[in-house]
Parts: sequence; structure tokens; C-alpha cells
Amino acid sequence: MNIKPLADRVLVKPAAAETTTASGIIIPDSAKEKPLKGEVLAIGNGTKDEEMVVKVGDTVLYGKYAGTELDLDGEKYLIMRQGDILAII
Repeated sequence: MNIKPLADRVLVKPAAAETTTASGIIIPDSAKEKPLKGEVLAIGNGTKDEEMVVKVGDTVLYGKYAGTELDLDGEKYLIMRQGDILAII
């Protein structure tokens, strides 16, 4: 990974969107919701006021409009502040 987040930022790879419902109905691409969880790939060093709590490899939940989308080598990533992360799963 060539991206190193700065300060309290975190690089997250969003989980794949669900393609079927629990009952087996296939969801078309136009109706899929943006996933709200992902895996942490890289973290910054934190700030003097905020220590980094998340670690590389953690699965996290984040807000619907959290972060900035990046497209690198055909893969989609999110970079967000640690404060935008709601929970570690």
C-alpha cells in the first residue's frame, strides 16, 4: 500500500455491498446501499490530543457520509478521521 494517512486519519477498504437479501432475492446494482463497514488498511500516527485507537486489520463501522472516496489501481478506498468511525467489530 502506497498510501500513508497523516495525523488521525484512517484508510478503510469498504466491504462489498450485499448482492442478495436473507430470503434470496437478488438486489440490482442500482438499489444496492453503500456499505457502512470496512477493514482498516493503514492508520496515521495520531495527534498530541488524540491517540489512535483503531489498528490495521480492524473491521469498523462508520457513518453513511463519512470519509473521502479514493480510487487507486481500480480499487475503491475511504480515507476518514478516526472520529468518523462509530465502532470496532
